[in-house]
Amino acid sequence: MSGSLAPLRRFVAAFSALLDTNPDETVTLARGGALLRDLLAADDWLPETHAVPDAERYRQYLLHRDPGGRFSVVSFVWGPGQSTPVHDHRVWGLVGVLRGAEIAESYVRDAAGLRRTEVTRLERGAIDAVSPTLGDLHKVSNGLADAPSVSIHVYGADIGAVRRFTYDASGDAKPFVSGYSPAPALSL
Repeated sequence: MSGSLAPLRRFVAAFSALLDTNPDETVTLARGGALLRDLLAADDWLPETHAVPDAERYRQYLLHRDPGGRFSVVSFVWGPGQSTPVHDHRVWGLVGVLRGAEIAESYVRDAAGLRRTEVTRLERGAIDAVSPTLGDLHKVSNGLADAPSVSIHVYGADIGAVRRFTYDASGDAKPFVSGYSPAPALSL
């Protein structure tokens, strides 16, 4: 499915206007979540080039990077059985399921290591939020055993360039910078 990029253009313009008001994180996540929900209402706008799964690992395609570095919009594509390690973000983020389903597992890190605190199944259209103030450690998996899933993520920075961490069961941290999967640049 690949239709007009107009819904993504409208989303980016509205999200930029929201951030122009310099809202606090609570307002950003609430109003930004509503904007993301509107974007998820149809899925024919996402170019196929940014929805291609990989047999080995999930893909992270850049859809938009704010020129001022205030936010980025990314499509995540999960093949059957694929998941992330437990990781953090270091910035606020919104996750919305466009196609399929995802399993989000929240964690806390303490002296004993990592402890899972919640497991949530996110169906098409569902929105989740992360941030250092809300809880920033999670693992995400494709909720479908036999088909890809696609989610749209919005982060409070160029997430592909942010130095972040993955965590093993003992809580030991390993730094990483995710970058992006190769795809043609979108002209918004």
